[in-house]
Amino acid sequence: MTEKIILASGSPFRKAMLINAGLDVEAVPADVDERALEAPLQDSGVSPEDVALVLAEAKATEVSERRPGALVLGCDQTLSLGDEVFHKPADMEGARRHLLALSGRTHQLNSAAVLVRDGKVLWRHVGIAGMTMRMLDPGFIGRHLALVGAKALASVGAYQIEGEGIQLFEKIEGDYFTIVGLPLLPLLAELRTLGAIDG
Repeated sequence: MTEKIILASGSPFRKAMLINAGLDVEAVPADVDERALEAPLQDSGVSPEDVALVLAEAKATEVSERRPGALVLGCDQTLSLGDEVFHKPADMEGARRHLLALSGRTHQLNSAAVLVRDGKVLWRHVGIAGMTMRMLDPGFIGRHLALVGAKALASVGAYQIEGEGIQLFEKIEGDYFTIVGLPLLPLLAELRTLGAIDG
């Protein structure tokens, strides 16, 4: 028996990952202002990993209040370069600045997942991946962004590792699912522990 999981997100990619893993999933986007939640955390010394957890928990909790009894999954991903936390670029110039800043350096992707039922947190986890970008020539960055177009605006790092973005990297440490925004293997293990999926 598989319990329906409510995904507190409108992300078609996360929903597809869960469905492909054999889960019964319904997407219910959370109504939270992520930047407003994040603002007080920025100067308080909270780690980028904890920022991702706070946002994932807020999403899951908000949807849980609207879906009594349901098992709700909230997710969030932050990108950190040292102490700096990046957000999705607003435009192509922002994407260019992201890639210039990340060029030749190692950044961290922090993918958080939180399970909530009836407003109570049952489980939280952050998967971390280290991403070392090769040195990128500014001309190449421009050509790359022209090639990928608006897809560059859909992710926090201005790249999709599952597509042309793989060409930007020289080294990756961490599992694929964490990199694309959902620590799937630990989540599946917890769902089995909770009896929400067979196994």
